[in-house]
Amino acid sequence: MVRKQAECPVSLRENMRGGNGAVRITDYVSKEELYSKGRLFAELAFDPGCGIGEHVHEGEEEIFVVTEGTVIYNDNGEEKVCTVGDVMICNDGEKHSIRNESDEKASVIALIMLK
Repeated sequence: MVRKQAECPVSLRENMRGGNGAVRITDYVSKEELYSKGRLFAELAFDPGCGIGEHVHEGEEEIFVVTEGTVIYNDNGEEKVCTVGDVMICNDGEKHSIRNESDEKASVIALIMLK
């Protein structure tokens, strides 16, 4: 099967997890297509000033790969600047947030795997 990007559903989430602005989410596969092993495989796009607020993952882990721009990743209270190709992992029971403080668009690929 091939799914063209134009066929992938896109949604906007305002103030996601208490973050600023709207995050544009392009879902590459549905939750059902992850066979109960995950709940998200998507691109998350952040305009300048937008992000996802701090939250804890329980019973799952989230993996991000930066594909465009620069983001600030809060890794259990420690902020790190991440650029294209950097991988961020939030393990079960940990907390994180992500935001774009630059003047340019930023994007990440996100995968949430269930424990």
